[in-house]
Amino acid sequence: MKTVLTFAQIIVSVLLAASILLQSRGADAGSIFGGGSGDGNVYTTKRGIERVLFITTIVLAVLFLGVSLANVMLK
Repeated sequence: MKTVLTFAQIIVSVLLAASILLQSRGADAGSIFGGGSGDGNVYTTKRGIERVLFITTIVLAVLFLGVSLANVMLK
């Protein structure tokens, strides 16, 4: 059981890292360092694939936390 949890933790961590990197790749290079796009938008709504990627990242983070805690509890 411990081996299965360790393997699941590795898989979830790789997927989580990939989803975080995909989010930052989709961001404007100027907005990454604090600069705006110049149009004055302070808040924008996530739509389409950006929203799906955002929700997937949250789910993967919660799943990683759960698998990590289960892995620690078995020690």
